[in-house]
Order: sequence, then structure tokens, then C-alpha cells
Amino acid sequence: MIRFLQKDSRFTKGVFIVIISVACITMVITLVPGIFQDDVSSSDTYATIRHGGILGRFLPAESAVSTTDVQQLAGRILQRQGLPSFALPFMMNQAGQMLIQQQILLNEAHRLGLTVTDDDVRRFLHTGMWGEVLFPGGKYIGDAQYANFVSQQFGLSRDKFEDQLKKEILTNRLQALITGSVTVSDSEVRNAYIQQGTKIKFDYAVLSSDDLRKTINPTDAELEAFFKQNANRYATAVPEQRKLQYFAFTYSNLPQGAPQVTDAEVQQYYTAHQKDYQIDDQVKVRHILIKVDGSDPKADAEAKAKAQGILDQLHHGGDFAALAKANSDDPGSKVQGGELGWVKKGATVPEFDKEAFSLAPGQTSGLVRTQFGYHIIQTEEKQTAHTRALDEVKPEIQAQLTRQKEGQLELNFAAQLSAEALKNGMAATAEAHHLQLTTTDYISQDSTLPGVSDSTKLLAAAFTAKKSAAPQTASTGDGYAVFEVSDIQPAHAPTFDAWKSHIADDFRDQQLPQLLAKKTAELADRAHAENDLAKAAKEVGATIKTSDLVGRDAQVPEIGALAQAAPQLFDLSVGGISSAINTGHSGVVAKLTDKQLPSNEEVTKNFETTRDALLEQRREEMFQVFASNLTQQYTKDRRIYTSKKAQQANLPG
Repeated sequence: MIRFLQKDSRFTKGVFIVIISVACITMVITLVPGIFQDDVSSSDTYATIRHGGILGRFLPAESAVSTTDVQQLAGRILQRQGLPSFALPFMMNQAGQMLIQQQILLNEAHRLGLTVTDDDVRRFLHTGMWGEVLFPGGKYIGDAQYANFVSQQFGLSRDKFEDQLKKEILTNRLQALITGSVTVSDSEVRNAYIQQGTKIKFDYAVLSSDDLRKTINPTDAELEAFFKQNANRYATAVPEQRKLQYFAFTYSNLPQGAPQVTDAEVQQYYTAHQKDYQIDDQVKVRHILIKVDGSDPKADAEAKAKAQGILDQLHHGGDFAALAKANSDDPGSKVQGGELGWVKKGATVPEFDKEAFSLAPGQTSGLVRTQFGYHIIQTEEKQTAHTRALDEVKPEIQAQLTRQKEGQLELNFAAQLSAEALKNGMAATAEAHHLQLTTTDYISQDSTLPGVSDSTKLLAAAFTAKKSAAPQTASTGDGYAVFEVSDIQPAHAPTFDAWKSHIADDFRDQQLPQLLAKKTAELADRAHAENDLAKAAKEVGATIKTSDLVGRDAQVPEIGALAQAAPQLFDLSVGGISSAINTGHSGVVAKLTDKQLPSNEEVTKNFETTRDALLEQRREEMFQVFASNLTQQYTKDRRIYTSKKAQQANLPG
């Protein structure tokens, strides 16, 4: 909700990203919450790395990587990539290698004599990303508040936090040492900017895979041959199906009626859960943001002048909501007239937080400068920290306790019904309790069952139960069902006639890539031979389109990202025709109609920025190669020992 004001997530999750920019180390630091945990016991050791050489005089003979850290890194990678949890064992090896490489880099830094002192840590804390938090106005917040900040943000003691910070500064110094000799020439910088800044415009002929698919019309003989050739593919094409009997009920069918909640129970719950009803200091605020990008003094002055003009309008009776909608650069709040709602103390950046909580309800601030720009803040309401009274929360507690009691009564009733069904049969039990018995035909697991609000859990349970097993229960969302499986039809191969339409779809899917490639090549050949893209497109049935003037990072309809799908277009001269471009979903041939290179003034203006970016890229590449080679040398020297338990954990179970 507070998109521009919420503290950057690096304050809570990516503490060390700012310290080291190298990709391989950044990944480890960003993804591994366990990297900041206390040391684990030897029984938790995933791998040990032998130091050897001169290091043995100053450090223990070996360093350890814990299994806990490896598991947590693997889990975070799964989360980032959107992979299912059952893939965790497959990710363990990758995560382990990443953490082993990190420890090897620390060993190398020590070998080269690199050190980090307490003064280095203090200097970073004073001038780095937390400087304004720990030293507001240049004044230290004090040991107690510092320790509290570290504990709340990172779950660490102060000593452990500073120890880990030393390690990351050390790795950063290793990177600086290894990549310090990297340079780029002026011509490389110029060429890089020209390449990045070049824009093109082009006509392009498109062959749609959807249209081509419609032209693939196999005969029955071709489909039957395809069906036989792919017999294994269709061996279980018809999924398993089952016949069920079930009856369902909700709380309205409970024989004892709706449960009652007593005042004593409410009081007992309230007493046990008072912390749930504690309200922190908070304010209800709205704001207008005039954003400032970068550190350009001119842009800052322009933003400040605009914000002052809006503030002057407010002082002369202007409507805050209307001015916010018309002027604010915070997209998350401007449509609501600048409303941010209730904000807890400490939830926003320090400058905003301090001003919002210092204003009385109804007051409007002056201009407040934060890292995002200039704000005008209006505090609408304030609440001091307190615990909500029992009378205020009693309806909530009654509703919650009622739901809990209903759930337990439903569960007990379901168990009672399944026992009765085992003894008396499904039909007799349903009739005795005035419930509707349903008998299905053969159904699949993705079917929808009548008479239940949510059949997902019921079907999941039914498709793991054995045929004619004792009646079982399953949740239906608003109650429970009692069911039994009366018959099972295993997955099997379909007949050709029953599956003909599916076979035809599969046949088309198989033939389409080859047809698309063939037709696109034909289009390109005709266009080059005739030097006329439009004519060639008409002859093969392609559609002509025209792009905007675009750069390498552009997304073009039917092509996608130019940098990935068609970078060769930037090598063409005006009037040149491309070769065949196959995007997978379409075939494209393009003719360049315009090409604009950056001017000398633009190259000069962006020269240093481009040099810095190119240098950073080269340094990252060099350090990644260095880290990889170093790890290979450790492996060759047999200085990495992975525990057998860890190796077994890497295998899918």
C-alpha cells in the first residue's frame, strides 16, 4: 500500500547486497537467511573445507558449511523460481556448492593477507546504508537501540551481526583486489553506448503458428499410423476413474444444533490472547509526493518548487485529495487522494515517520525531503499504543470460538457417521440422519461433485482410498462428507475412434515446428530474391506489420524481446532484409526502414556512466571466473569434504 514509503526490503532481507556486487556472492547473501545464524554443531556439518598452507598458522585447519544453511538456501531458490517443495532434494547440491564456494573465497582473502578491523565495521555503519538509522543527524542512537535494531531486523546478536559484516567486507576487498586491473578502452565504451543506444524501425512479415496449424489436416490413415507409433504415449492417456458413494452435511445438520459460547469462555480466551489485541502507536495519514530521480540539483530544485506551489495552494484552502490526485507521484495512493491509511510507527522511512507522528490530527506538514522526493503530509487521526478492551473485541472472540466449536462438532459427527456407515451401510446411515446419498458414475479426480461446496479434498481422499474399504471422511469446505469407493477403473489406453480428436491435436503439434521453419525460410528466400518483402508476404500468406522506432530492450508484437529474439536486426543497413526469425509462436522476416545512432553529444554525455557499467560487468565476469577456477583447484587438491549424510540428502527420495 505504501509503495514509495515502505523501507527498502534490503533493510530486512538483503543486508549485505550493498557491500558486494559480484553476482555469485550476491546470490548467496540475498538468498540465504541461514547465513546469519549461529554456528551449528558438527552433526549438522554439510561440508568441510581444508585451509592448508600458511593459513594453518592463523586459522583452524578447516571451515565448515552447515546442512541447515544449505537446506535454507535450497528452499529460498525454490521459492524464487516458483518450483514445488518436492524439488528440494534436487536443489540441495546446487545450494551446497554455492556456500562452499563462498567459504573458499573467504579462505583466499585470508591467504592474501586481507583483513577487516572493528574500525572498518564502524565506518561502514556510520556511512553506509544504515547511517541515517544508526546515526540520525550524525548522533549515535545508543547501544541499546542499536542492539534492538539488529535483533528486530536480522534476528542476531550485535556481536554476531558485526562478525558476519566483517566477512562480507572481507569478500568485497578480495573482489576489489582481484579485479582492480580491469580496464576498458575509450573505443570499447563508445561502441558499447552506440550499440545500446541505436534505434531501428522496420516492416516485418509475420507467419502465425496458429494460422499454420489450421492448414495441417492429416488423413485417418496418417493419424492411425501416428497413434501406433506413439503407443507408449497413449498407454495411460485415459486417466484412472472411480465410482463413489457419499453423503455430506454442514453445521446446520448437527443434531445438537448451533454451539453456544459462554462469557466465561470469552474471558478465558481474551486473557490468553491479549497480545493479539494490542494496538501499536499509529497514525492515519495522507500525503502528496513529488518524486526526485537521482541527485541532479536542477531536478531537485524543480521538484521542490512544484511541491512548494502545491503547499501554497493548501495554505489558501486547496483541497488535499484533489491536489493529490492531480499531482502526486505515488501511484499507490494518489487515486485515493493521497490516503495511506493507518501507518505503524517505524513502518516508513525515518524522515516521513518523524513528521507524521509529530503532527496533531488535522495538521499539514511543510515540505519533507526523503530519498524518494518531497512530501506534503497530513495527519488525520492518531492512536497511542493500547490494548483493545474486552467489550470491543467480544463479538470477534464469540465468532471465532463459535467457529472452533462448530468445527469440532462437525468432526465428531463425521466420525460418528462413518462408524454407523461401517456398521449399518451407507444408505441406511444417510436415511437415518435425513442426508442425501449420492452414487456417481465413473469420475476423474478433477470432476465436480454435486451437493458439496468444494470437492477437492473429497476427491483427493477418494483417489487414494482402496476399493470397498471402510467408509472415510473428508472436508467439503463448509462441512464434511462420508464416502466409500465402490469401483476403480485404472488408467488405460483409449481406442483410436474415442481419442481421434486428441490424436489429431498431437499430430499437429508435432508437425507445426517443422512447417513453421519451412514456411519462414520460404518467405525469407522469396523476399531476398525479389527484394520485395511485401510481395513475398502476399505470396506466402504472411501479414505485414510496422514497428515503432525501438531499441534493443524493446518488446515488439509477434517477435518479443528484440535483444533475445532478433538482435541481428541491428546489424542490418536501411533497406536490408533479415534472414528467417523463428520465435516459436511465429515466423518473421523484417526489412529495416530507419536506423538512428546516438549523436556524438549523447555519447559524450553518457560516456562515464557507460564506462562504469562496462567496468562493473567486466569485473563481475572476471571475479566469477576467478571464483570458479579457485573452487576447481580446491576440488583437484581434495580440500573439500562433503559428508555422506549430506550426499545422501541430495538424492531424490
